[in-house]
Parts: sequence; C-alpha cells; structure tokens
Amino acid sequence: MKNEKIITPYNGYIAIALLIFMTPIIIFSFNENNIILGIALIPVTIILIKGLLIISPNNSVVLLLFGNYAGSVKQNGLFWINPLYSRTTLSLRARNFESEKIKVNDKMGNPILISVILVWRVKDTFKSTFEVDNYENFIKIQTDSAVRKLAGSFPYDHFEDEKATVTLSTNFDDVNKALELEVTERLEIAGIEVIESRIGYLAYAPEIAHSMLRRQQASAVVAARHKIVEGAVGMVESALKLLADKNIIEFDEDKKAAMVSNLMVVLCGDSETKPVINTGTLNQ
Repeated sequence: MKNEKIITPYNGYIAIALLIFMTPIIIFSFNENNIILGIALIPVTIILIKGLLIISPNNSVVLLLFGNYAGSVKQNGLFWINPLYSRTTLSLRARNFESEKIKVNDKMGNPILISVILVWRVKDTFKSTFEVDNYENFIKIQTDSAVRKLAGSFPYDHFEDEKATVTLSTNFDDVNKALELEVTERLEIAGIEVIESRIGYLAYAPEIAHSMLRRQQASAVVAARHKIVEGAVGMVESALKLLADKNIIEFDEDKKAAMVSNLMVVLCGDSETKPVINTGTLNQ
C-alpha cells in the first residue's frame, strides 16, 4: 500500500511571466512573416497554460500520471505542473456530520434512539482517494456502525445495571471518548482525521419511553420518601428527648407510641395537617 507523497510544484508566476514574454513574440513573428517561429512557440504556450494550477487555502490536489500516483499538493497559491497530470481536488477543511437517529439496543437489550455529531477532515489524500470508493459515504456507514457497537457496550442508565461504572446517559466524557476512539480506528483506512465525536441525541425508544419514565419517577418518589422518613425519625427522637430532659411531661409506653405515631403522620403526610383540639382529658 502506498502512502501520501507531498510534492512541491514549480512557481506558477514564472510560467505567467514566460507567457507574457512570449505573446508579443508570437504576434510579431506572424506579422513579420516568420511563421515557423510563431508556430513553434504556440505549443509551448499551450503547455504553459495547461500546466497552470491554482489551489485555494485548505484545499489539495492529487496528481496522477497515466494512472500512476504522482503525489499530492497541499500548498495554496499559483503553481505550474506537468500538463499531462490528471488532477483530483480534495478539501482539507473541517466538516460536520450529524448521523440520523437510529434505533439500537443498549447493553441490557433496551431499545434506544441515538445519534452522533462528528467533526472530521481529510488528513491523508492518497487514502481518501484510492483506499475507499467514496470517503464521504464511507464515513456515514462506519459512524453508524461505531454507534451501534458503542450502544451495545454500555447500559442506558443505572436502573438496569446498578453495578455499571459507565452509562450512556451519565458518563458523557467517557462515552464520547470511547466513541471517538472507535470512529478514529474505523476511519483511519480512509485517511480521515477525527477532530471531535460526541453523542448528539439520546433517548429511550418511544415504545418503552413511558414505562421507563414511570420507573424513574417511582424511584425518585421512593428516594424522596426515604429521606423524609429518615428526617422525621430524627425529629421525633429529638422531640421526645427534649421533653424528657426538661421534665415537661412523662410518657408511659402507650402515650409515647401514640405521640410517635401522630408526629410521623404529621411529618410524613403529603397533605396539610388539620389538628384536632382535645378539650377533655389527656387520656382521651
């Protein structure tokens, strides 16, 4: 397999100067009936014109000579090359590619929708031109393939796999790094440099999105209830201890249980508590 070969073409301004110098000579030759000189200079003029090459910034030209790779020009400016070279222009600019949202299964088998944003540019003009048929189409297919492999390597979140150290929805830096390595490895054959690769869209597939949302909400409610109960127990314990320390009232076990029950209802209830005033004895 050949590698990219950078060549330095001749200065095109010299060719322009020669054309400017030769044009009046050709005109003068025909006017003075020196047809042989004029005819001899015409092919030279054509060769000079055909060999001119203009390359704008962040572009390159791949040169072939009768099917053989001659080299690549990555400089920008006006140049002169062998007029027999065939030329293929490639852009070296950074470009964005956003994949379509595709449905894949995560590590736990849950269907998810995912897309990626890829920033890339051509690095090796030989590989991009000759190692693959169409490097832009190659990028799209290989990126989709890398996304499918990535999605199958990690769970969507910690609900399905509590022991997972990396998930698609939480560890964005780790997931994007893994995606970039995977895409870089796949696109190396096409001479493509991956500047950045990251997840652009991530969600559960519509058929399970509602169920997963309810599960997340239930988990959040359970976690919140746990915190509320934990705080309420601490407050009840503090209240009983404070009443006992200041000898405000003495509780037997039945009254203590009743007070704990009432306080837990007040502290853990969802709705506002409406107190009932006891106008009788404390035993009622």
